[in-house]
Amino acid sequence: GVCVASPKLSYGYTKMNIARGGYRVFSANSSAACTELAQKITERLGVELGKSVVYQESNSETRVDVKESVRGQDIFIIQTIPRDVNTAVMELLVMAYALKTSCAKNIIGVIPYFPYSKQCKMRKRGSIVCKLLASMLAKAGLTHIITMDLHQKEIQGFFNFPVDNLRASPFLIQYIQEEIPNYRNAVIVAKSPSAAKRAQSYAERLRLGLAVIHGEAHHSESDMADGRHSPPLSRAITGHTGLELPLMMAKEKPPISVVGDVGGRIAIIVDDIIDDVEDFVAAAEILKERGAYKIYVMATHGLLSAEAPRLIEESAIDEVVVTNTVPHEVQKLQCPKIKTVDVSMILAEAIRRIHNGESMAYLFRNIAMDD
Repeated sequence: GVCVASPKLSYGYTKMNIARGGYRVFSANSSAACTELAQKITERLGVELGKSVVYQESNSETRVDVKESVRGQDIFIIQTIPRDVNTAVMELLVMAYALKTSCAKNIIGVIPYFPYSKQCKMRKRGSIVCKLLASMLAKAGLTHIITMDLHQKEIQGFFNFPVDNLRASPFLIQYIQEEIPNYRNAVIVAKSPSAAKRAQSYAERLRLGLAVIHGEAHHSESDMADGRHSPPLSRAITGHTGLELPLMMAKEKPPISVVGDVGGRIAIIVDDIIDDVEDFVAAAEILKERGAYKIYVMATHGLLSAEAPRLIEESAIDEVVVTNTVPHEVQKLQCPKIKTVDVSMILAEAIRRIHNGESMAYLFRNIAMDD
């Protein structure tokens, strides 16, 4: 008789080495601004953008039509978050679910700016929306996420599937070295003590000094009331009052001060998200007063909502450098001080490595624990 290899074995072997199922890259939004990053990524990968249409019906419901077969393939959904966050989240959920029901093997969300990432702590009687979103994405069928500079690294623990939290800092550091003349005379600035860790990491890698702004002009989110200060309405106390708890000392912020010397230096303020720019503008004013002669702002996600471009244009800030994780073409037209660094390269490389089953460690080299 003829010896036939067990189909199971040969199939396992094939799957590992020879013919992996293909992969497709889709954009979860059909608007030009949002497909721009997707186009850059697919160009770098040398593949076509998957054929799909995402649109709002007349009653504002989201509808997704996937125009090609995805059975048994690794599908990457790229979703950059435009102005309307909630629509973008819905598009992602509907798209993922459409692919899940079309038998895609793996559905990987490429979400460079993860929305709601600031709502990752409990406040008063609010909720941790970020965890809710993580559960919704899992329910819709995502099996893996590639994102960039999460607001807090611990957000990775909200997901019950792998998360690759890529870093934009190498690109921004490269920008500092190549585009800021005389950067050796710079000092890295944290606009509040909560941003000091990120600033320290930049300062150490660029071998520059560090300054931290501290004081009452900023209400950093870590100090927002979290309900533990709000006493319940006093009712007529009947009987035993329970334990006599020690009183909470109210926080008193010192007058604003800069810890570290910025006189006669270039000041580079680093942060992860630049959205409301009032804090940055106030910080720039103080640094100018303390003798900094040029002020740059570096951030990964340039949300720049509402009046941000006008405020930057009128402020003491000389340049705002952000990456293209969020579309901000409109803001750039309003404010020529805004510059963009392209990070599509690292996203494309992450997609390629995940599909080929290669190690991701190379993308995280030289990343410190607290970065």
